[in-house]
Amino acid sequence: MPEEDLRMSFWGHLEELRKRIVRSVIWIAIGFGVCFNYSQNILSALLWPMNTKVMLKSTFPFYSAVPNAVPQKLHYTTLIEPFWSHLKIALIAGLMLVFPFVMRELWKFFSPALHLKERRYIGYFVVFSTLFFAAGVLFCFFVLLPVAVPFLLTYKTENLIAILRIGDYIDFVLKFLLASGIVFELPLIIVLLSRMGIVSPAVLSKYRKFAFLGAFILGAILTPTPDVFNQTILSVPIYLLYELGILFARVFGRPKKPASADLMKT
Repeated sequence: MPEEDLRMSFWGHLEELRKRIVRSVIWIAIGFGVCFNYSQNILSALLWPMNTKVMLKSTFPFYSAVPNAVPQKLHYTTLIEPFWSHLKIALIAGLMLVFPFVMRELWKFFSPALHLKERRYIGYFVVFSTLFFAAGVLFCFFVLLPVAVPFLLTYKTENLIAILRIGDYIDFVLKFLLASGIVFELPLIIVLLSRMGIVSPAVLSKYRKFAFLGAFILGAILTPTPDVFNQTILSVPIYLLYELGILFARVFGRPKKPASADLMKT
């Protein structure tokens, strides 16, 4: 079938969008159902950053995690708060569980804007998007949160007693896990935009200094602590992901048209 016949009209795009959204919602519902049965186990795992002291060292193994002698527990102030918290845990955990399938639906939606040969990369897109997302979640869970949460619990709190509500803590942790996973998709987003001809490696390299500044601004916004060290922990990976995106765009981006082809068009 000629590639021109695969182009869709405006209403065709809307119908395709509706179909992909419905399928994504079904996948998320399946993930929600699975994770809701294990929400208590997931909650126990989410308490790890609060009850663990993590230190980054300059010598091997560069990382150490020591559990607190007296683990802290969460509190609730309304009858429905624990139930809603478990729903939130199941929803976000379910989304993470079915993330590859949601990314597949996303690729299927954008594929009509790509060339026929480019649509064959769906497998690579799903695999790498899952790997980058998982890397972001793991980085946030094992590095960012174990540093940020104890800092917030001990920052000028000598005369204070912490009463952590389960709803507030779960919202805080899940938002940062999800945000970190999405931020780590930056190289893949750059490659996709490059394949669609929206950006180019040359333009991305030209604005490298602005990307460096933007990475630290974004790190300051996403990092819950005001100190420079914790902001740098997130800002440096964001900028490195931008550089990785430029590299990927040069390798996997849309190839430049030869000058002879441009002359023939004119």
